[in-house]
Amino acid sequence: MELMSDNIPLAERMRPKSLDSYLGQTHLVGVDSILKRAAENATLPSMILWGPPGVGKTTLARILADKAKLPFHQLSAINSGVKEVREVIARAKSGGMFAGKSILFIDEIHRFSKSQQDSLLGAVEQGVVVLIGATTENPSFEVIPALRSRCQIYVLNHLTHDEMLQLIDQAISEDVVLKKRKIEIVEAEALMRASGGDARRLLNILEMVVASVPKGKVEVTNDRVQEIIQTTTAGYDKGGEAHYDIISAFIKSIRASDPNAAVYYLARMIEGGEDPKFIARRLLIAASEDVGNANPTALVLATSTFHATERIGMPEARILLSQCTVYLASSPKSNASYMAINQAQQLVRETGDLQVPHHLRNAPTQLMSQLGYGDGYQYDHDSSGGFSSQECMPESLSGNTLYTPGNNPREKSMREYLKAVWNNKYGY
Repeated sequence: MELMSDNIPLAERMRPKSLDSYLGQTHLVGVDSILKRAAENATLPSMILWGPPGVGKTTLARILADKAKLPFHQLSAINSGVKEVREVIARAKSGGMFAGKSILFIDEIHRFSKSQQDSLLGAVEQGVVVLIGATTENPSFEVIPALRSRCQIYVLNHLTHDEMLQLIDQAISEDVVLKKRKIEIVEAEALMRASGGDARRLLNILEMVVASVPKGKVEVTNDRVQEIIQTTTAGYDKGGEAHYDIISAFIKSIRASDPNAAVYYLARMIEGGEDPKFIARRLLIAASEDVGNANPTALVLATSTFHATERIGMPEARILLSQCTVYLASSPKSNASYMAINQAQQLVRETGDLQVPHHLRNAPTQLMSQLGYGDGYQYDHDSSGGFSSQECMPESLSGNTLYTPGNNPREKSMREYLKAVWNNKYGY
C-alpha cells in the first residue's frame, strides 16, 4: 500500500473526497451555498464550471455527484467525440431506477466542436443526464448558445494566498508520504508565485522539492523552489506560469513593432498546443488596444482572422495567425482610444450620474416633449459642413478632453479636423 501511495502524485493523493475537505470556492460550496443545497437535495442543475487550471473543477463535480448519490460518467473532450457521448447517454437511459439521474462530466468541454456540443442538447433538455462541463475558457466564446441556455454557469476562482498556505499545511501533516518526513516551510513566496493559484501545480512543486532531498530534514526556501522549477519546468504549459509569460511576450512584441519576436512567441504557443482561438482573441485585443486608429484596418483583419480560425482550425489556422501577427506588429501604433475610455471611466467614477443636457434627451412621449426633452437639438447633417458645434457634455464637464489623437499620420489628420471644427475647444 505504501509503495502504491509513493507512485500516486501528491496532488491526486490530496484530492478531497467531500465538501467539508474541499478548499476554496466558498461562494459556491460554503455553508448554505447554492451548490451544496442542490447536492444535498439531489436537485443539481446542468452546469458549466468555468475557472483556471488547478482550482478543483473535476474534484467538485465528483463530490457533487457523490453528495447527490448519482451515478457519475466522465469524458474528456480531448479524446472523446459524439460516439462516446451517445454511448454514455444510452447507458443513462437504460439505467433502470437511475435513468435520467446520471451525471455526465465533460472535462475541457470548450474543446468540443459545435456538432459535438449539439449531441448533448437532447439529453440535457429531456433530463436524461445532468451535464457538468469544466472549462478554462470563457463559455461565452467556447460553448454554443443553445447549450449555455440549458446550463447554469458557475465561476471558480484561483485559490487565495491563505488557502494555498492551508493546502501546504494539510499536505505536510496529512499526506501518507509527506507526514513521514520532517518538512519546514522556511519561505513560501516562490511556491506562491510559481503556482499562481493553481493547487495542482503547488502540490507538484512541493513534491519535487521534497523528492530532491532523499533523506533528513527538508527546508523549503525560495532558492530551492526556484532551482527545482528551472530544472524541471517544461517550455510551455498552457495551465502554468510559462503560459502567461509567453502570451505576455507575444503581445509586447507586437506592441514593440517586432514581427520577428512576435512570430517566434506565436510558434512557441502553437507548438505547445495552445488553443488557436485564444491566440486569435488576443490579436483582436491588440488590434484595438495597441494599433487602434493609427491603422483601423488592423481591427478588421484581426476580426476576420478570428472568424476564419474558428472555421478552418489547425494546422492551417497557424498561417492566418502568423499573417495577422506580422500585420499588427508592422503597423503604426496608437493607444489613444484605450487611454480615452480609461480616462472617461475614471471621470464617471469621480463625477457620478450627471444630468444629460436636455437637448440631447430622447422624447418618445408627449409628457417628455412637454418637459423640454430634445428642445434645441440641432441635427448635424442639416448644419453647414455637417457640424453644428452644439454642446454634448454635461454642463459641468464642458471642455474636458478625454481623447488625445496619437502621433501618427492617420490620427494627425483626425486631430486637424477636430481642431478646425471645435476651434481649439478641446485643446487640439
